[in-house]
Amino acid sequence: MKKKLLGFMLGTSLVFGLAACGGGQDEGTTSDGTTETTSVGDAQKIYNQKCSSCHGGNLEGGFGPALEKIGAKLSKDEILNVINNGKGSMPPGIINDDEAEAVAEWLANNK
Repeated sequence: MKKKLLGFMLGTSLVFGLAACGGGQDEGTTSDGTTETTSVGDAQKIYNQKCSSCHGGNLEGGFGPALEKIGAKLSKDEILNVINNGKGSMPPGIINDDEAEAVAEWLANNK
């Protein structure tokens, strides 16, 4: 009984955790339907809105791994690949296009 309850609790926390990681409106599209490019200066804002619930507000990790020095381990292209395709419990496509490029570049500079 305890194992079933524990499994249920972990499963529901995973579902809610993954929902918290993504969520929100596509930041690359304006209210009039046009798209705007995202600069690296916006990368931290995007990270705070869409990634920090799993990776921590200061890149320290939490539900997801720490990203404080991810640029020393992975290149921008490798980080972008993880963002686009997911890895482990991280689902693919939480952020897309220019936002993903900007966040990957910003994270790659964390060494």
